[in-house]
Amino acid sequence: MRIRPLVAAIVATTVSISVAGDCKNTVGFTKQWTYAHGVTTPGQVSEIPAFDRKTDTIWVAGVVGVDILDAETGTLVDHIDVTPFGAVNSVAIHNGVAALAVEAAPDRTQPGHVLFYKTRKVEAGPFATVEVGSLPDMLTFTHDGSKLLVANEATPNAVADTNYALPDPVGSVSVIDVEHYTVVATATFDQVPRTGSELRTDFTPTGSTSFDMDFEPEYIAVDDDDERAYVTLQEANAIAVLDLRTNEFTKVIGLGAKDFSRPGNEIDSIDNDSKISFQSVAAKGLYLPDSIATYESRGKTYLVMANEGDFREDNVDRGTTGAPATSPLNRLRVATPPSATPSFYAAGARSFSIRDTSGNIVFDSGSTLDREAAKRNIYDDGRSRDKGVEPEGVALIDYRGRTYAFIGLERTLQAAVAVFDITNPKNVRFVDMIVTSTDRAPEGLVAFQHRGTFYVAIANETAGANGTSNTTLYALE
Repeated sequence: MRIRPLVAAIVATTVSISVAGDCKNTVGFTKQWTYAHGVTTPGQVSEIPAFDRKTDTIWVAGVVGVDILDAETGTLVDHIDVTPFGAVNSVAIHNGVAALAVEAAPDRTQPGHVLFYKTRKVEAGPFATVEVGSLPDMLTFTHDGSKLLVANEATPNAVADTNYALPDPVGSVSVIDVEHYTVVATATFDQVPRTGSELRTDFTPTGSTSFDMDFEPEYIAVDDDDERAYVTLQEANAIAVLDLRTNEFTKVIGLGAKDFSRPGNEIDSIDNDSKISFQSVAAKGLYLPDSIATYESRGKTYLVMANEGDFREDNVDRGTTGAPATSPLNRLRVATPPSATPSFYAAGARSFSIRDTSGNIVFDSGSTLDREAAKRNIYDDGRSRDKGVEPEGVALIDYRGRTYAFIGLERTLQAAVAVFDITNPKNVRFVDMIVTSTDRAPEGLVAFQHRGTFYVAIANETAGANGTSNTTLYALE
């Protein structure tokens, strides 16, 4: 049965971008539809979308299950209830097979599961169920579809602002053989070499009864050759490199810190003054990335990361500068234990970055995301002390010979996705910002081509103007 969704009016936006020399091409973004989740299935929200070419549907994962939407009309085709297994965190689709990452509930420290569905036979239920590590948070197929990689974040049970409760499960990446639907390897971090700087681990705040935590895989991206995967370790301010020939991690790379005193990196660090003022400050930002994507430029692989800046869920590594800091730094949210000015370390870089496969920064968007949101009157001044617009989701698409990055901003007054031309990672250009007034808090993005048209689907986690968590589809023209 098809259930008619709440559909927003179509709104067209056109922007002009420079693609070569003095030449100009026009790229337009036209909203196709908005679907409101939770109306027919209480508790369903919009977190992670995936597109299935076999059925022309968009699968949207969100806590209690997956809503399957008709990609052309935005109508609800079906709903998968995962509550008998736990709570769903992510969905990935390859060649008509959908994989759902489901954490155990109510005890997320127990092993999670991956549920496999044939996208043309959803009503038959999962045809395979595979046990993986604790709290499978994200999963992705290799390009050839032979393997499914599952990021087992393995976070201890917690209530916000209270200490974690033991046990602390081991963070890992499960490697599933898609031919036989079995786990062929579980990659962990014991004895893995570490490089880079500002790698946050073995961290227990003074006076805390909490405990050190191991690495917690957050998000995975696979290179074009299916030889390596790159895994963000958000709370540790690091990425890990997974060799897909041996299914073992080869290194963990600390990502350093961004200097907010340098020109181009200005931030608004005051949240209670009812004004927005970007300025250079004597502080740095730990990148703490969430989403990651890979692409190739001139034969080299590059990593695109959204520098969200999440702390531990128990917040024992979070504090405020306080004394001896003075305005504009006296309220800045920082990683603890804080050191003396000018070495305060804020969470997140308020940007997205492009790095090479050794972790070296090739490009960082500086203050562009915050500034462009402010120009559109959607910058939330209440977030100034704590991560700004909070970039979280990343999606890439190759369009007319160019590579575009879509960066979802979780903390703006209206849902915003920044668009950049990253064809040349050393000459990145801001294109525009897609703003959807009915939505809030983009969590996940998927960009895809179907029947000659390019699309971007945006999963918005927080209730928007209509009081629901929405998925919105845009077409590129």
